[in-house]
Amino acid sequence: MNLKPVKLLPAFKDYLWGGVKLKADFGKKSNLDKVAESWELSMHKDGQSTILEGNDKGLTLSEYIDKYGKQLLGKDALAFDFFPILIKFIDAADNLSVQVHPSDEYALKNEGEYGKTEMWYILDCEDDAHLYYGVKSEISKEEFTQRIKNNTLLEVLNKVKVKKGDVFFINAGTIHAIGKGIVICEIQQNSNTTYRVYDYDRRDKNGNPRDLHIEKAIDVSTLVPSVPYESNNNILAKCKYFTVEKLECTTTQQISITKDCFKSVIVVSGSGKLMLNDETLDFCKGDSIFIPAQDGIINIDGICELIISYV
Repeated sequence: MNLKPVKLLPAFKDYLWGGVKLKADFGKKSNLDKVAESWELSMHKDGQSTILEGNDKGLTLSEYIDKYGKQLLGKDALAFDFFPILIKFIDAADNLSVQVHPSDEYALKNEGEYGKTEMWYILDCEDDAHLYYGVKSEISKEEFTQRIKNNTLLEVLNKVKVKKGDVFFINAGTIHAIGKGIVICEIQQNSNTTYRVYDYDRRDKNGNPRDLHIEKAIDVSTLVPSVPYESNNNILAKCKYFTVEKLECTTTQQISITKDCFKSVIVVSGSGKLMLNDETLDFCKGDSIFIPAQDGIINIDGICELIISYV
């Protein structure tokens, strides 16, 4: 078993609403002109992270786990019958579609994969940036359906102005949309099932409107206002699928690790060193580090802000 922390190279996505901030501000190296998303921790079939350096450079995360053993994931992660989470950076240079994700039960029945509950941590945003988070007040399925048909859906959605450091918890079934000018770190269930409801009548590179999934969206949408999620100190989010913590380091800090679960460390600002046993790993803004499950203490030395996720 290899218990060294390893840096990951993300899978990149060039969706039409993406921008250049992940390349310019977070050091992402890609041949794509625009990078909409970088999948920082992923074992999803639609895009896997790979080992960035060392003897295992180029292995997908799945291949790496197969090589050294599933014990690297820890017993809590192995309680799931799939790799439990997917972590992304998202650069919304334009508005994303209004969309909704299904529950596990609905997604397994209709899509052959699990549903998607997720959380957003706002890394950066323009002064007037906003997003949509649920509905303003309760509406009926009939009104929801009618507003989709006559393009007035935005009128009943909860529009929220955002600032750097804001946290949003998006339960499956919550209608949502990231607005232009926002950069996000997203931690989610390991699923790529999205039902688009409204897309500003945009066209793809071939001039065709993007697919909408209205009937399924109507089936799964929660049409009552969402309760804002209250973060607890440095715990940004905690649910049955994942726990997400923020660590702000100005000197030396310690992180406890156990055999219960791997930990993902995402560097959202600054730089420093991560030390575990006899291994030292230099890191900087934008890095993604996978730490295998084991009992021990990680020392962090530097001035940085880290997002730490586990199940």
